[in-house]
Amino acid sequence: MQTLGASLELVERGRVHIAVPFSEHLLQQHGYVHAGVVTSIADSASGYAALTLASSGSEVLSVEFKISLLAPARGQRFLARAEVIHAGRRLSFCTAAVAAIDGADEQIIAMMLSTMRVRTA
Repeated sequence: MQTLGASLELVERGRVHIAVPFSEHLLQQHGYVHAGVVTSIADSASGYAALTLASSGSEVLSVEFKISLLAPARGQRFLARAEVIHAGRRLSFCTAAVAAIDGADEQIIAMMLSTMRVRTA
């Protein structure tokens, strides 16, 4: 996340937001922020959201996700908003929406559904 310039913007029980600013070094060949960047912040936000509901000393690993890229990633910054929809002892299920933000305009550009494995240390 440090390489992307990402930052935590919200951490609540079962919810996490992660943002990344526009940067030319994150672009793909057509001038849009790369899908890997969008996927990374959605995945990380989902994992941290699951971790907020896990027992102390646990760790969380992604075991499965599906991402739908709805629109090209163009904007001044990108915000992944993740939420746990079901937290179990071993598996948590999350959703994440990634928005492209350009001034006051905001557009959802990706949706993720993920499964996180909760492991106790």
